[in-house]
Amino acid sequence: MPDIRTRFAPSPTGDPHVGNIRTALFTWLFARRHGGKFILRIEDTDQAREVEGSVDAIKESLRWLGLDWDEGPEVGGEYGPYFQSERLDHYQSAAEQLIDSGHAFRFEDERGSALKFAMPNDGSTVVSDVIRGKVEFDNSLIDDFVILKSDGFPTYHLASVVDDHFMRISHVIRGEGWLSSAPRHVLLYDAFGWDPPGFVHVPDILASGGGKLSKRHGAVSVNEYRQLGYLPHALVNFLALLGWSYDDKTELFTSEELIESFSLERVSKSGAIFNLEKLDWMNGHYIRESGDAELTDALLDYWCRYPATELPPEPDRSILLQVVPLIRERLKTLADAAERVPFFFNDDFDYEPDQLIQRKMDGAGTLRALSEAVKVVEAIEPFDGATLESKLRSLVDELDIKVGQLLGTLRVATSGLKVSPPLFESLEILGRERVVRDLNRAIHKLDSTPQ
Repeated sequence: MPDIRTRFAPSPTGDPHVGNIRTALFTWLFARRHGGKFILRIEDTDQAREVEGSVDAIKESLRWLGLDWDEGPEVGGEYGPYFQSERLDHYQSAAEQLIDSGHAFRFEDERGSALKFAMPNDGSTVVSDVIRGKVEFDNSLIDDFVILKSDGFPTYHLASVVDDHFMRISHVIRGEGWLSSAPRHVLLYDAFGWDPPGFVHVPDILASGGGKLSKRHGAVSVNEYRQLGYLPHALVNFLALLGWSYDDKTELFTSEELIESFSLERVSKSGAIFNLEKLDWMNGHYIRESGDAELTDALLDYWCRYPATELPPEPDRSILLQVVPLIRERLKTLADAAERVPFFFNDDFDYEPDQLIQRKMDGAGTLRALSEAVKVVEAIEPFDGATLESKLRSLVDELDIKVGQLLGTLRVATSGLKVSPPLFESLEILGRERVVRDLNRAIHKLDSTPQ
C-alpha cells in the first residue's frame, strides 16, 4: 500500500457536528492503522459563512477526543499553508491551466467574471468508491459548474481537488452527501492529468426515528456533548461504531484496539442510527471503569470548564477523592455528580423542616431521634463508616423506629437531600464536628417550627 495520507477538511461555519467528527475519526483511525499521516486543513473559502471562533472549536474538539494531527494549523508541515484562504494563488493558477486546456470557460455574472468547468455532453463518469464499488454517473445530467468565483475564491470542487493533489492525499474520506459531487472531482483530476485519490463516502448518521440527525433531535455538536458531561473516550468509542463494526458483538474498545481493528472494508453502506441510550450506557461504563484519581481529575476539569452553581469555584480535591467511590456507580455523565456532592463542600444548604419528618413519624419523635443521634455521634470511636453504621442501627432499636426512618432524617439533616451517596461513608467524610453541627441545626429548625 502506498504512503497513507488522509485529511479532515472542515469549514469553519460553527461548532463541529458529530457527523463531521465521526468522519474525522474514521479518517484518523485509517491513517493510524496504516502508519500514515492525518492532516487538518481548514476550508475557509466561503468567507460569508465563516463563524468567529469556529476554527478554535474545531481544533479543541479534535484535541479533546485525542485526534492529533500530523500536519496542519499550529503543527505546520511541508505542504502548507493549511488554510485555503491562504492558498488562493494555487487555485488561480490551476484555473488558468484549465482554461488553457479548454476544460474551463469564463462567464459574466452579476458581480463580474467567474469560471466554470465545461462538462462533457455525453458519456459517463465512473467513481471508484472503497465502500460502494464503482458508481456510474451520466455526464449529460450534470451541468457545467463554477470552479472560481468572481471574488477570486474557489468553490469546494476546485479547491479540494487542487489541495488534495498538492498535499498528496491518498484517500478522501467524507460523508456520503459528497458522492453526487464525486464525478465532478474525477473529471477535474482527468482534466489536470492527475491520478485521483481513493474515495470513501461514509454513511450518514441518522436520528433514532429516521432522517438525518439535526438540532431537533437534541445535542448535535461535539462541544454540546462535552458540556453534558460525556467522557472523550466514550464518545470516540460510540462514534466509531456508527457505521463501522469489528464483528457482531464487540462494543467496547480502547483507543489502541480501535486503531488495530479499524478497516474501511467493514464500514457500512447504510446509515447509522444515533442511539443516545447506548451512549449513556457506554459513558456510564467508562465512568465505572475509571480509577478514583482519574475520575476525580475528570470531574474537577469538567467543573472548571462548566462551573456548577451548587459547588464552590475550586472544590477540594482531597475531599472529592474520598467522595468519588461513593458516587461512581450512580453516574451516567460527569454532570450527574454536581447534584449529589455539594454538601461535602458547603454546609449552608437549606431544606424545609418538614423534610426531616419521615413517613409514619411526627415532629416530637423526629426531635427525639435527632437528639439521641447527636449523643451517639459525639461519643463514637473510631469515627468511621463501619462504626457509625453499627451504633446508629443500634439506636434504631432503642428508639423503636425503623432503620429507614432514622437514616432518612439523618440524610436530610446532613445533606439537604432525600437521596444522597451512601450515608455512613458520607458522614465519615464530613467528620464528627460537621455532623454534630448539622444535626444540632436540624434540631433547632424543627424545634422552632410550630407543630
